[in-house]
Amino acid sequence: SKLTSLSQLEMTWRSRVHFHPLLVRVLYKSRLRYYGKPEKKLDMPYQAYFEVADSSGMMSMVLWNSLCPEWYNSMKVGTVLLLEQYAIKTSYPFKTQPTPGDSQMKRFATIEISLNVRDPPTKISIIPEEMVKPEWGLPEVKYRFITRSELDNLPNNHSCDVIGLVTFVGRAERSRKREHGEDFWLYRWAHAIDGTSDQPFILELFATSQPDVFEHIHPMTYLVCTQMRVVRDLTENPSSTIYLTTSNESQIFITGWHKGQPYTKDTKVKNFIQWTKTQSEADQMKKTVIGGYYPFPRPPNNFLKY
Repeated sequence: SKLTSLSQLEMTWRSRVHFHPLLVRVLYKSRLRYYGKPEKKLDMPYQAYFEVADSSGMMSMVLWNSLCPEWYNSMKVGTVLLLEQYAIKTSYPFKTQPTPGDSQMKRFATIEISLNVRDPPTKISIIPEEMVKPEWGLPEVKYRFITRSELDNLPNNHSCDVIGLVTFVGRAERSRKREHGEDFWLYRWAHAIDGTSDQPFILELFATSQPDVFEHIHPMTYLVCTQMRVVRDLTENPSSTIYLTTSNESQIFITGWHKGQPYTKDTKVKNFIQWTKTQSEADQMKKTVIGGYYPFPRPPNNFLKY
């Protein structure tokens, strides 16, 4: 059928009501957001953002309400979608933005694709990877993997992807979203090593919309975390308190989930796998720790400083 492109949509969306089908690849995926309120009677108040791209650039796509439980888990990073009967809206200005792996990619930031059950009822089709043709010109998913030895030179809030062997995982902890609110963020600390430094990656992993992965992070698993942000305490000793925290678009993968993921082709991922083959499993097992309370960043040594 006649297809349109994201750049054509941006130029013509105000003058049209119906749009030609779109063929796009999912590059980024946000966590699922629940926006229900007691006074509003919505059956399924869910929303999820995706960044999708074709040969002309990248645009946000929003999945609404009952389409979320139906489609959210199937729309993985790298999935190719055929979209029909969608709506175009002006962009929501306050949403978070992932850092693209390809810095040359054009971003269409003024509008977003809206997928709803009605007005109009969107038709979504997933195209299997083996049926995707090169002539469609869909971009590949690109990553920004770093090694532990590179981390010390990165600025605060820098976006990156990491892979490592888990040596420590803490218990799940909670922190309040707002000071006197009843909503909590759930998170856990983990350490992962990649053989390039004596120091591990210190990872603050918030529960994303992947409970099956978040709950099964164990020592000795290969952990991949994408769209992580560097956090460094610029006041005290900067090198001692550098860690990585998840962002709204972070995805987490552990052993058993890596097959078929786009990052398996990345050079740094391949280098890491080569390094793990040189390690003795028994030696690494002796150094692993699980559970317990992990205060981080560490409090000062004496009360006066505290």
